[in-house]
Amino acid sequence: MHSTPGVRVRFSPAPTGSLHVGSARTALFNFLFARHHGGTFCLRIEDTDQARSRHEWVVGIQDTMRWLGLDWDEGPVLQSARFQEYLAAADDLLADGRAYECYCTPDEVEARNQAARADGRPPGYDGRCRDLSAEQRRSLAAEGRPRTVRFRTPDDGVSRFDDAVRGDVRVEWATVPDFVIVRSDGNPIFFLANAVDDIAMGITHVIRGEDLIDSTHRVLALREALGVADRPVYAHLPLILGPDRAKLSKRHGAVALEEFRDAGYLPEALRNYLALLGWAPDDGREVMDADEIVAAFDLDRVTHAAAAFDHAKLDWMNGEWIRRITLPELEARALPLARTRIAPDVDPVLLREALRLGQERAVTVGDLVDQADFLFVGDDAFSVAEASWEKLVATERIGEVLDAVAAHLEDCDWTPDAVDLRGVVDGLGLKPRKVMPALYAAVEGRHAGLPLFDSIVLLGREQAVARIRAARARLG
Repeated sequence: MHSTPGVRVRFSPAPTGSLHVGSARTALFNFLFARHHGGTFCLRIEDTDQARSRHEWVVGIQDTMRWLGLDWDEGPVLQSARFQEYLAAADDLLADGRAYECYCTPDEVEARNQAARADGRPPGYDGRCRDLSAEQRRSLAAEGRPRTVRFRTPDDGVSRFDDAVRGDVRVEWATVPDFVIVRSDGNPIFFLANAVDDIAMGITHVIRGEDLIDSTHRVLALREALGVADRPVYAHLPLILGPDRAKLSKRHGAVALEEFRDAGYLPEALRNYLALLGWAPDDGREVMDADEIVAAFDLDRVTHAAAAFDHAKLDWMNGEWIRRITLPELEARALPLARTRIAPDVDPVLLREALRLGQERAVTVGDLVDQADFLFVGDDAFSVAEASWEKLVATERIGEVLDAVAAHLEDCDWTPDAVDLRGVVDGLGLKPRKVMPALYAAVEGRHAGLPLFDSIVLLGREQAVARIRAARARLG
């Protein structure tokens, strides 16, 4: 592992919703880079958009980061508390002639953009207010027109920077129109706040999504105009796509961290999986704990190709992690879910035994808890899922099978080996693999679930026999 204590990175989400997979991966890569180099990981909340920002989302972002195991060293710094610094920077740029007051209304700008498109010219602010005299500005202000502050971009030349993931990135300044840095309501724009804060916080590396790559040219120009010549190292991470190669969204399944947490995914598994979206260690390992990932992580193995979010792969990895943790650890993760999904006073001893049965085959803790719920309901509340009942009814000679199983369970020793129902089914001349889904349904309410014979022993003789006889009676 390298030791570069001067490394300072930041994760800077906007609190306009839950923390989603893409943002969580960005936070994780910043965390890993800081920890690998012995540097500092800062949390900054970019809440300059006051209309869309919410305090509960500020809290939620921090809660889900902690759940994922991403502890930060400094912050959170709220941009909403630093408006005066941004406006002071805007005043400096105005005084130096690097920015100017603009009195064009949004409708006027849009009308000129439409005219440009109609003429085959690229849209973008046309510099109408660039060279207004002081008298013209006073006159426009007296009309009550909205006043924004625009940054004056160079008329020619090239903006370029070396990206740690993408290499040389450049754009012709002629294609970048003058852009707003202070809105008409007096609120600073992202570009300005970003530049001012990265300078103030001493950020050395900016690791973020590739959707922000174009904004880098504007931020670097602002830094230079504010008198700061040195630049952070930029690393723009690949997009995360759905299996259909479209941008990841809710139609692909869960995308917010809270959804994964509430479904019973382990933070170790989700952190492990997110680390492999756009990065991989030299040796190709997949299941890795936090320390192993930190030791192996660096930007030189981050790919610029888009990464596909595969829920099936995450399920596999979560199952691997469920089998990695101890039974007491699994119980600690499962108990809160069980109290919510089964009952507030769920029996922890019975739950522990159910977890022991399911740990080797579980995909998520939530599924494991759901599979165990049949153990905690009385016969009056027990029911068989409709699809599972249809499988039971369709099973060959199911009435005979249920009668024989009930008789066996009434008299056998009460151990999993003695309860084993395959001999009963064989004795009827039937194949166990064709009959077992029906027996699962009768006992557990689903045609697949926790290991059946162990579950029957946990359930108890009286209740197990009652469920088999209830299924038989329902058949008629």
